[in-house]
Amino acid sequence: MDTPFRMVRATAAAAITLAGWSAPIAAQQVPDSSVRRTQRTLDSLATAMQALQARMDSLTRAGAQAAPPPTTAPQARASGSYMNMSFDGLGDMGWSSLRNVRSIERGDHDPKVRGFSIPNAEIALDGVIDPYFKGFSNIVLKLDENGETGIELEEMYFVTTSLPHNLQIKAGQFFTEFGRQNPQHPHAWSFVDQPLVLNRMFGAEGLRSQGARLSWLAPTPFYAEAMLTVANSAGGTTHSFRSEASSEIHGGVPIDRGVDGMRDLLIAPRLAASFDPTETQTVLVGVSGALGPNNSGPRANTRIAGADVYWKWKSARASQGFPFVSLQTEALVRTYDAALRTSVDDPGTALPGKTLRDKGVYAQLLWGIKPLLVVGLRGDVASGDEDAFAPPLRVDKYRVSPNVTWYPSEYSKLRLQYNYGKRPGLGVDHSVWVQYEFLLGAHSAHKF
Repeated sequence: MDTPFRMVRATAAAAITLAGWSAPIAAQQVPDSSVRRTQRTLDSLATAMQALQARMDSLTRAGAQAAPPPTTAPQARASGSYMNMSFDGLGDMGWSSLRNVRSIERGDHDPKVRGFSIPNAEIALDGVIDPYFKGFSNIVLKLDENGETGIELEEMYFVTTSLPHNLQIKAGQFFTEFGRQNPQHPHAWSFVDQPLVLNRMFGAEGLRSQGARLSWLAPTPFYAEAMLTVANSAGGTTHSFRSEASSEIHGGVPIDRGVDGMRDLLIAPRLAASFDPTETQTVLVGVSGALGPNNSGPRANTRIAGADVYWKWKSARASQGFPFVSLQTEALVRTYDAALRTSVDDPGTALPGKTLRDKGVYAQLLWGIKPLLVVGLRGDVASGDEDAFAPPLRVDKYRVSPNVTWYPSEYSKLRLQYNYGKRPGLGVDHSVWVQYEFLLGAHSAHKF
């Protein structure tokens, strides 16, 4: 089992390396047929890269089952150890008909003001720890509306590489694997801003916390994986649960609710499967859940359910992955048990207990017209039922966002996006944003 694993890993590494060079080569003039043939070879390798990486992971786990247990603890790193380091800068510039941009762009990595803003710059480190673990950390720097720099440890975790029976453990602080976009970093998004429904359910920074995740890769001819995350339900990035800012949802004074048992932790299961209906199409479907306590009362809980679908068509004669068409959509429903509580705005008023229900969906269509040029269209809808406390966060919202993205190379992009937003009772707003991103160093590949 070790030999095919090495072959796959070597081929994947070669594909990654060659893929990284493919865009700059394409940007140059192609002088003769020999170079064109080389370019086509590079394109094929880039296309196979993701499949090889998935296969490599599968072989790593399968190989661990056949390998004899170590008799002594390793004294040094494996010869194939490495560490990638990269820096990614993301800046926005634009204008909105609404002066208070933060009332419509509530994501932590969204444009913050009219004019210029830098919502995200990150230093990413990843590599092999030893024969049994790989590690990843991500340190984010960002400027707020006043130009003040904030620093946060966004992610820091390890994953196992040699558990038997196709099992894997991930532990540390990480984005909860719920749906398609929540686990992604902002530079991997296809639009300037966070979808409305994800902001409503998971807050400005998305759902992430400290915890552990167990996954099992099913031994099927197609990709199928089951995941279960157990994490802390408190902190600024657990918006719908025991976050300090949960008054934005229920309007009451948050109670000091500690952890007395498993029922006070966040539980997030996910099932995902992918298959290819034809040689040119790929489909990935998933269902996710997030269950845990909120702090509106001593026994109040939150339940979030979601479903996601991703479909992609790519021409059999694709060059550098183009042309392609992809569709991604996610739908989420939240049930929030708001207990009888004291109003945070008026301490003399008691808000009645009620189960709050919110829902929303977004769908984004991307068309890779030709190499390095992609046009997209996203539709957003989010709504919530009525309550004695009616915060702006839970009002009905609609948004339509066309955009166009140009990739001068794989290490930079320039994006133009228009947002038409509507909030019944609050009006219509128009926004235009330009986004620029650059990448220094070798950033690790993102999960398909």
